[in-house]
Amino acid sequence: MAEHLIETEETLIIETPERVQLAFALASIGNRFLAVAIDHFVQFLSIFLIAWFFLWISNANIGETGTTADQWLTEMPKWTMAIMILVVFLIFASYFIFFEWIWDGQTPGKRLMRLRVIRDDGRPITLWEAIARNLLRVFDAAPGFIVPVYSIGLIVIFLSGRDQRVGDIFAGTVVIRERTDEAPTFAETFSNPISDTAFHRVQKKVEINADISKIAESEMEVVESFLRRRWDLSERQRLWMAWRIALPLMYKIKPNYNVENFTYEGFLEEILHRFYAKQRFLN
Repeated sequence: MAEHLIETEETLIIETPERVQLAFALASIGNRFLAVAIDHFVQFLSIFLIAWFFLWISNANIGETGTTADQWLTEMPKWTMAIMILVVFLIFASYFIFFEWIWDGQTPGKRLMRLRVIRDDGRPITLWEAIARNLLRVFDAAPGFIVPVYSIGLIVIFLSGRDQRVGDIFAGTVVIRERTDEAPTFAETFSNPISDTAFHRVQKKVEINADISKIAESEMEVVESFLRRRWDLSERQRLWMAWRIALPLMYKIKPNYNVENFTYEGFLEEILHRFYAKQRFLN
Protein backbone atom coordinates (compact mmCIF):
# COMPACT_ATOMS: atom_id res chain seq x y z
CA MET A 1 0.00 0.00 0.00
CA ALA A 2 1.11 3.54 -0.71
CA GLU A 3 0.42 4.65 2.82
CA HIS A 4 1.52 3.01 6.03
CA LEU A 5 -1.23 1.92 8.35
CA ILE A 6 -0.58 2.19 12.05
CA GLU A 7 -2.94 0.21 14.26
CA THR A 8 -3.93 2.17 17.32
CA GLU A 9 -6.66 1.82 19.92
CA GLU A 10 -8.94 3.86 17.63
CA THR A 11 -8.20 2.01 14.39
CA LEU A 12 -9.37 -1.42 13.31
CA ILE A 13 -7.25 -3.09 10.62
CA ILE A 14 -9.08 -5.73 8.57
CA GLU A 15 -7.35 -7.81 5.91
CA THR A 16 -9.52 -8.42 2.88
CA PRO A 17 -9.52 -11.70 0.91
CA GLU A 18 -7.16 -9.92 -1.55
CA ARG A 19 -4.61 -9.69 1.30
CA VAL A 20 -5.00 -5.90 1.40
CA GLN A 21 -5.50 -4.11 4.69
CA LEU A 22 -8.40 -1.70 5.21
CA ALA A 23 -8.38 0.72 8.11
CA PHE A 24 -11.66 1.46 9.89
CA ALA A 25 -11.93 4.26 12.42
CA LEU A 26 -13.58 2.87 15.54
CA ALA A 27 -16.36 4.99 16.97
CA SER A 28 -15.39 6.85 20.12
CA ILE A 29 -17.28 6.38 23.36
CA GLY A 30 -18.44 10.00 23.19
CA ASN A 31 -19.95 9.60 19.72
CA ARG A 32 -21.58 6.31 20.67
CA PHE A 33 -23.05 7.86 23.83
CA LEU A 34 -24.53 10.76 21.87
CA ALA A 35 -25.91 8.39 19.22
CA VAL A 36 -27.59 6.12 21.77
CA ALA A 37 -28.92 9.15 23.67
CA ILE A 38 -30.57 10.38 20.46
CA ASP A 39 -31.96 6.92 19.79
CA HIS A 40 -33.41 6.53 23.28
CA PHE A 41 -34.96 9.98 23.02
CA VAL A 42 -36.65 9.03 19.74
CA GLN A 43 -37.62 5.65 21.18
CA PHE A 44 -39.21 6.98 24.38
CA LEU A 45 -40.82 9.93 22.62
CA SER A 46 -42.47 7.47 20.22
CA ILE A 47 -43.66 5.36 23.14
CA PHE A 48 -45.08 8.43 24.91
CA LEU A 49 -46.90 9.66 21.80
CA ILE A 50 -48.35 6.23 21.06
CA ALA A 51 -49.53 5.77 24.66
CA TRP A 52 -51.09 9.25 24.56
CA PHE A 53 -52.82 8.41 21.27
CA PHE A 54 -54.38 5.24 22.66
CA LEU A 55 -55.53 7.08 25.78
CA TRP A 56 -57.09 9.74 23.57
CA ILE A 57 -58.99 7.33 21.30
CA SER A 58 -60.25 5.44 24.36
CA ASN A 59 -61.88 8.65 25.67
CA ALA A 60 -59.91 8.56 28.91
CA ASN A 61 -60.12 11.74 30.98
CA ILE A 62 -56.56 12.76 30.17
CA GLY A 63 -57.37 16.44 30.28
CA GLU A 64 -58.87 16.51 33.75
CA THR A 65 -56.72 17.64 36.63
CA GLY A 66 -56.13 15.20 39.44
CA THR A 67 -56.59 12.15 37.23
CA THR A 68 -53.90 9.54 37.87
CA ALA A 69 -52.33 7.12 35.41
CA ASP A 70 -54.10 4.24 37.16
CA GLN A 71 -57.45 5.90 36.52
CA TRP A 72 -56.59 6.43 32.85
CA LEU A 73 -55.68 2.78 32.43
CA THR A 74 -58.81 1.67 34.27
CA GLU A 75 -61.01 3.68 31.91
CA MET A 76 -59.40 2.20 28.80
CA PRO A 77 -61.18 -0.68 27.02
CA LYS A 78 -59.30 -3.95 27.42
CA TRP A 79 -58.72 -4.38 23.68
CA THR A 80 -57.26 -0.88 23.41
CA MET A 81 -54.96 -1.52 26.34
CA ALA A 82 -53.81 -4.83 24.83
CA ILE A 83 -52.95 -3.21 21.49
CA MET A 84 -51.19 -0.32 23.22
CA ILE A 85 -49.07 -2.67 25.33
CA LEU A 86 -48.15 -4.72 22.25
CA VAL A 87 -47.14 -1.67 20.20
CA VAL A 88 -45.17 -0.14 23.06
CA PHE A 89 -43.37 -3.43 23.66
CA LEU A 90 -42.44 -3.75 19.97
CA ILE A 91 -40.98 -0.24 19.92
CA PHE A 92 -39.10 -0.84 23.15
CA ALA A 93 -37.73 -4.25 22.12
CA SER A 94 -37.15 -3.90 18.38
CA TYR A 95 -36.25 -0.24 17.77
CA PHE A 96 -32.49 -0.84 17.40
CA ILE A 97 -32.91 -4.18 15.62
CA PHE A 98 -35.34 -2.73 13.09
CA PHE A 99 -33.26 0.30 12.12
CA GLU A 100 -29.90 -1.49 12.08
CA TRP A 101 -31.44 -4.09 9.77
CA ILE A 102 -33.15 -1.79 7.25
CA TRP A 103 -30.62 1.07 7.43
CA ASP A 104 -27.46 -0.95 6.80
CA GLY A 105 -26.18 -0.98 10.38
CA GLN A 106 -27.41 2.48 11.33
CA THR A 107 -30.11 3.94 13.57
CA PRO A 108 -31.32 7.56 13.52
CA GLY A 109 -28.75 8.40 16.20
CA LYS A 110 -25.91 6.59 14.42
CA ARG A 111 -26.83 8.23 11.12
CA LEU A 112 -26.67 11.69 12.69
CA MET A 113 -23.31 10.88 14.29
CA ARG A 114 -22.02 9.16 11.11
CA LEU A 115 -21.56 5.81 12.81
CA ARG A 116 -22.24 2.34 11.43
CA VAL A 117 -22.31 -1.22 12.76
CA ILE A 118 -20.43 -3.78 10.66
CA ARG A 119 -19.19 -7.31 11.23
CA ASP A 120 -15.68 -7.59 12.61
CA ASP A 121 -14.51 -8.91 9.22
CA GLY A 122 -15.67 -5.73 7.45
CA ARG A 123 -18.82 -7.21 5.94
CA PRO A 124 -22.35 -5.87 6.46
CA ILE A 125 -24.32 -7.16 9.42
CA THR A 126 -27.17 -9.56 8.86
CA LEU A 127 -30.47 -9.77 10.72
CA TRP A 128 -28.82 -12.28 13.08
CA GLU A 129 -26.11 -9.81 14.16
CA ALA A 130 -28.69 -7.03 14.56
CA ILE A 131 -30.78 -9.26 16.82
CA ALA A 132 -27.86 -10.72 18.77
CA ARG A 133 -26.12 -7.44 19.63
CA ASN A 134 -29.35 -5.74 20.70
CA LEU A 135 -30.78 -8.61 22.74
CA LEU A 136 -27.80 -8.13 25.05
CA ARG A 137 -28.34 -4.37 25.18
CA VAL A 138 -30.34 -4.96 28.38
CA PHE A 139 -27.22 -6.43 29.98
CA ASP A 140 -24.97 -3.64 28.67
CA ALA A 141 -27.43 -1.00 29.92
CA ALA A 142 -27.32 -2.32 33.51
CA PRO A 143 -27.87 -1.27 36.24
CA GLY A 144 -30.66 0.66 34.51
CA PHE A 145 -33.43 -0.94 32.47
CA ILE A 146 -36.21 1.54 31.74
CA VAL A 147 -33.59 4.31 32.03
CA PRO A 148 -30.39 2.72 30.61
CA VAL A 149 -27.13 3.64 32.32
CA TYR A 150 -24.73 1.43 30.28
CA SER A 151 -22.27 1.01 33.14
CA ILE A 152 -21.39 -2.56 32.14
CA GLY A 153 -21.23 -1.60 28.47
CA LEU A 154 -18.82 1.26 29.18
CA ILE A 155 -16.56 -0.95 31.30
CA VAL A 156 -16.43 -3.65 28.62
CA ILE A 157 -15.71 -1.07 25.89
CA PHE A 158 -12.78 0.27 27.92
CA LEU A 159 -11.41 -3.26 28.36
CA SER A 160 -12.00 -4.33 24.75
CA GLY A 161 -9.28 -3.86 22.16
CA ARG A 162 -11.94 -3.15 19.53
CA ASP A 163 -14.18 -0.91 21.64
CA GLN A 164 -16.88 -3.58 21.74
CA ARG A 165 -19.61 -3.84 24.34
CA VAL A 166 -20.95 -7.25 25.42
CA GLY A 167 -23.51 -7.32 22.60
CA ASP A 168 -20.82 -6.59 20.01
CA ILE A 169 -18.53 -9.30 21.33
CA PHE A 170 -21.33 -11.85 21.27
CA ALA A 171 -22.51 -10.89 17.77
CA GLY A 172 -19.04 -10.36 16.31
CA THR A 173 -19.66 -6.71 15.38
CA VAL A 174 -17.88 -3.38 15.73
CA VAL A 175 -19.09 0.22 15.51
CA ILE A 176 -17.08 2.36 13.11
CA ARG A 177 -16.99 6.04 12.29
CA GLU A 178 -17.48 6.78 8.62
CA ARG A 179 -14.63 8.93 7.33
CA THR A 180 -15.02 10.90 4.13
CA ASP A 181 -11.26 11.32 3.71
CA GLU A 182 -10.57 7.60 3.15
CA ALA A 183 -11.80 7.69 -0.44
CA PRO A 184 -12.90 10.31 -2.95
CA THR A 185 -16.54 11.18 -3.23
CA PHE A 186 -18.67 9.62 -5.95
CA ALA A 187 -18.64 12.94 -7.81
CA GLU A 188 -14.84 13.15 -7.66
CA THR A 189 -14.46 9.55 -8.78
CA PHE A 190 -16.78 9.78 -11.76
CA SER A 191 -15.98 13.35 -12.91
CA ASN A 192 -12.72 12.47 -14.70
CA PRO A 193 -12.73 11.19 -18.27
CA ILE A 194 -12.88 7.43 -18.65
CA SER A 195 -9.31 6.20 -19.01
CA ASP A 196 -10.12 2.66 -20.12
CA THR A 197 -13.30 1.81 -22.00
CA ALA A 198 -12.58 -1.90 -21.86
CA PHE A 199 -15.01 -3.70 -19.60
CA HIS A 200 -13.71 -7.04 -18.42
CA ARG A 201 -13.13 -9.04 -15.27
CA VAL A 202 -9.89 -8.46 -13.40
CA GLN A 203 -10.84 -10.33 -10.22
CA LYS A 204 -11.48 -14.02 -9.78
CA LYS A 205 -15.14 -14.76 -10.48
CA VAL A 206 -17.27 -14.59 -7.35
CA GLU A 207 -20.06 -17.14 -7.22
CA ILE A 208 -23.13 -15.67 -5.56
CA ASN A 209 -26.71 -16.77 -5.11
CA ALA A 210 -28.97 -13.73 -5.14
CA ASP A 211 -31.83 -12.05 -6.97
CA ILE A 212 -30.22 -9.08 -8.72
CA SER A 213 -33.58 -7.89 -10.04
CA LYS A 214 -33.89 -5.97 -6.76
CA ILE A 215 -31.04 -3.69 -7.86
CA ALA A 216 -32.24 -0.53 -9.60
CA GLU A 217 -30.81 0.52 -12.94
CA SER A 218 -29.47 3.72 -11.37
CA GLU A 219 -27.54 1.65 -8.82
CA MET A 220 -26.11 -0.51 -11.58
CA GLU A 221 -24.97 2.62 -13.41
CA VAL A 222 -22.89 3.52 -10.35
CA VAL A 223 -21.34 0.03 -10.36
CA GLU A 224 -20.53 0.28 -14.07
CA SER A 225 -19.03 3.75 -13.74
CA PHE A 226 -16.80 2.60 -10.91
CA LEU A 227 -15.60 -0.52 -12.73
CA ARG A 228 -14.74 1.52 -15.82
CA ARG A 229 -12.83 4.19 -13.91
CA ARG A 230 -11.30 2.21 -11.06
CA TRP A 231 -7.79 2.37 -12.52
CA ASP A 232 -7.79 6.14 -12.11
CA LEU A 233 -7.72 5.51 -8.35
CA SER A 234 -4.95 4.37 -6.07
CA GLU A 235 -5.18 0.79 -4.82
CA ARG A 236 -6.42 1.90 -1.41
CA GLN A 237 -9.02 4.24 -2.91
CA ARG A 238 -10.18 1.53 -5.33
CA LEU A 239 -10.70 -0.99 -2.53
CA TRP A 240 -12.54 1.56 -0.40
CA MET A 241 -14.81 2.56 -3.27
CA ALA A 242 -15.55 -1.10 -4.05
CA TRP A 243 -16.47 -1.67 -0.40
CA ARG A 244 -18.64 1.45 -0.17
CA ILE A 245 -20.54 0.64 -3.37
CA ALA A 246 -20.94 -3.08 -2.64
CA LEU A 247 -22.09 -2.69 0.97
CA PRO A 248 -25.61 -1.25 0.36
CA LEU A 249 -26.13 -3.65 -2.56
CA MET A 250 -25.27 -6.61 -0.33
CA TYR A 251 -27.76 -5.37 2.25
CA LYS A 252 -30.36 -5.10 -0.49
CA ILE A 253 -30.03 -8.49 -2.22
CA LYS A 254 -28.55 -10.44 0.74
CA PRO A 255 -26.38 -12.78 -1.38
CA ASN A 256 -25.08 -16.19 -0.40
CA TYR A 257 -21.41 -16.56 -1.31
CA ASN A 258 -18.19 -18.41 -0.54
CA VAL A 259 -16.25 -16.29 1.95
CA GLU A 260 -12.88 -17.73 0.88
CA ASN A 261 -13.19 -16.58 -2.73
CA PHE A 262 -15.11 -13.36 -2.09
CA THR A 263 -13.86 -9.89 -3.06
CA TYR A 264 -15.95 -6.74 -3.15
CA GLU A 265 -14.63 -5.80 -6.58
CA GLY A 266 -15.33 -9.31 -7.88
CA PHE A 267 -18.85 -9.07 -6.43
CA LEU A 268 -19.48 -5.85 -8.38
CA GLU A 269 -18.13 -7.43 -11.56
CA GLU A 270 -20.38 -10.46 -11.12
CA ILE A 271 -23.63 -8.56 -10.53
CA LEU A 272 -22.90 -6.26 -13.48
CA HIS A 273 -22.30 -9.22 -15.82
CA ARG A 274 -25.49 -10.87 -14.58
CA PHE A 275 -27.43 -7.64 -15.02
CA TYR A 276 -26.37 -7.26 -18.65
CA ALA A 277 -26.94 -10.94 -19.34
CA LYS A 278 -30.48 -10.58 -18.01
CA GLN A 279 -31.05 -7.41 -20.03
CA ARG A 280 -29.95 -9.18 -23.23
CA PHE A 281 -32.27 -12.07 -22.43
CA LEU A 282 -35.23 -9.74 -21.88
CA ASN A 283 -34.51 -7.81 -25.05
